[in-house]
Amino acid sequence: MTSFETQGFDFVHEPGQQLGMADSLTGNGDSGRVQGGHIPGSAGLPAFELLKRRPSPIPVLVAVPHAGRSYPSELVENMRFPEEASLRLEDRFADLIARGVAEQTGASLLVAHAPRAMIDLNRAPDDMDWDMVSSGPPRGSRRHAAGRRARSGLGLVPRRLTGMGELWRNRISAEELDARIELVHRPYHAALAQRLESLRDRWGGALLLDLHSMPPLGPKHGRDPSPDFIVGDRYGSSCAAHISLAAFDLFEARRRRASHNRPYAGGYVLDRHSAPARGLHAMQLEVCRSTYLDSALREPGEGLEDVVAVVSALVRRMAEEIAGRSSRFAQAAE
Repeated sequence: MTSFETQGFDFVHEPGQQLGMADSLTGNGDSGRVQGGHIPGSAGLPAFELLKRRPSPIPVLVAVPHAGRSYPSELVENMRFPEEASLRLEDRFADLIARGVAEQTGASLLVAHAPRAMIDLNRAPDDMDWDMVSSGPPRGSRRHAAGRRARSGLGLVPRRLTGMGELWRNRISAEELDARIELVHRPYHAALAQRLESLRDRWGGALLLDLHSMPPLGPKHGRDPSPDFIVGDRYGSSCAAHISLAAFDLFEARRRRASHNRPYAGGYVLDRHSAPARGLHAMQLEVCRSTYLDSALREPGEGLEDVVAVVSALVRRMAEEIAGRSSRFAQAAE
């Protein structure tokens, strides 16, 4: 891959079922690991993996779209500040939290390996700064103006970061952008939707916990300490109110500071996959990096185990809210 492999940039994949873009995620019905998509420019590395148990013990899917660390060499060579930009764009090691939670709770787990620098899975496919594309916007496109996120520099393909400026040495081609969408973005969201539907069919409802991390928003001590967690529910539109209320009850019981929707209310993932009227609920959870990383916010720290325990308790509580305390749920949760 790249010289960054020894610095935590590359994820080592264990053998698992390889899934093509058009394959079904539930075709064989087996529990375990399913790999899907393909990282353009890599030697066959999957864009994501889905871990599931069959039958599912709880109606929760934990997804991690921004922690991917598989950087093809061509991508790195086109980055102006590869190490610093990658560190800031990634939800650094948030996948370690999610894996611990899945192990402790039995929740399904969807982890992206394609890095956010390549394509942002929490952005719509048309939320693109078309000045980054050598040929400009697609011909005949009715919506080719950059969206709000893209104008800020953080669209489908991130363009700039505050204090760093432009991230790329050269523009990308339309063919390269299409490959990222077709091989990474499209199959990831298809897998996510399919798994949520499967959980809903079994339990009568399902919850997507879209897991992210955030830089510290301020001091942790004093009169107004910054939160450790932010619950985003698109201002009440992506999940039922009792689910969000239960989340805050859990954080209060655990004596962890949490806030609601500000400054992170959720994005494209929640907009696309939530449908509370159909029993499909979605919540974004931002975890402050200082709670689980070291003081430099680069490597896993002493707080990781505690954060896994808190988020695992949250997932169990959310599962209860979705499935209720029926005998079927009680037996499955044991």
